[in-house]
Amino acid sequence: FLITSTVGRAWCGYACPQTVWVDLFLVVERAIEGDRNARMKLDAGPWTARKLMLRLSKHAVWLVIGAATGGAWIFYFADAPTLVGELFTGTAPPVAYITVAVLTATTYTFGGLMREQVCTYMCPWPRIQAAMLDESSLTVTYNDWRGEPRSRHAKKVLAAGLPVGDCVDCNACVAVCPMGIDIRDGQQMECITCALCIDACDGVMDKLGKERGLISYATLSDYNANMMLATAGGSSSVNPSLVRTAVGTFSDQVAHFHIRKIFRPRTYVYMGLWSLIGLGLLYSLLTRDRLELNVLHDRNPQFVTLSDGSIRNGYTVKLLNMIPEPRTIVVAIQGLQGADMLVVGDDIPAGRSFAIPVEPDRLKMLKVFVRQPADQIQGTAQTFKFRVEDKASFEADEYTATFNAPETAR
Repeated sequence: FLITSTVGRAWCGYACPQTVWVDLFLVVERAIEGDRNARMKLDAGPWTARKLMLRLSKHAVWLVIGAATGGAWIFYFADAPTLVGELFTGTAPPVAYITVAVLTATTYTFGGLMREQVCTYMCPWPRIQAAMLDESSLTVTYNDWRGEPRSRHAKKVLAAGLPVGDCVDCNACVAVCPMGIDIRDGQQMECITCALCIDACDGVMDKLGKERGLISYATLSDYNANMMLATAGGSSSVNPSLVRTAVGTFSDQVAHFHIRKIFRPRTYVYMGLWSLIGLGLLYSLLTRDRLELNVLHDRNPQFVTLSDGSIRNGYTVKLLNMIPEPRTIVVAIQGLQGADMLVVGDDIPAGRSFAIPVEPDRLKMLKVFVRQPADQIQGTAQTFKFRVEDKASFEADEYTATFNAPETAR
């Protein structure tokens, strides 16, 4: 909201992963197949060994980029160094390979094959962003109040006594546009505000010895004010001489962008709201639990009567260590008079607590039996707590569980 209301679709032009991938894929394409003219010649030519080698090389690099992208995503959700080793040794979980394959395919398809079609036909963001813009939002704008009437023969037009603008109709802005649009036709949904047309036009203006900014970042309010000036209040067609002085410089009445136009009530409100949200997220991150306990009671059987008359319940205890360091977690039960625990598969004596090691960024799953003597049972469903604690960091978590028993055990 804040970025769009101030500088338009800057997200699309500079930060969107689709834009970044397309730019990266184009860099690879130019490095392997050459510039635009060379690629067009290669496309039109017959299939030769050289063409096949170039195409295979390009697509192979694209696939490597896609695979690196897929790997980078899943590394956020697992211990990255461990998962890298597992991926290359073939011991990673199947879901890891499936995720990498899906993300590789989508990155390769969207960034290498579909490119701008994703922005135009698939992404909802252009439609949403259009509703966030106002007359004070910066957008990439062709300033036809100084560019029209355009002509490739300005000197002949001037000699004939006709008005002529700064645009020489070189189409440089069209050639560099990744979306294939002509910014001189006005604001369009396809424009991602990458500003490549600005750079191309500024280069042409430098060669012609004219002021930069024929295509520039501008607000709608400034554009409308300058159009009113260039059309004598809307009474005539665009006459660029109306925005210049006798010596050829811009009139003092021409509106130019100033940074203070960004700071208006709307942006202050957005900035305040996002700052509060950011502080809230930061607080949540700093105070979040890094040790988590979850307990699942066995559904069948809910209890077992042992030979000595005591009652046993089974639980699946899950310990989640959310730090990149190993920890020793103490698991204990609170309440449930006379009860003790036994961990299945570990050489741990029965008792009301035990210590268990947990690997970094891992979930430790335990099968635990809780046993209570028959003479201590106080009901068919008693509540008690599992408590886990890291004695080193003093982090702890609790889970309230239920101990089931038959009526005859009381």
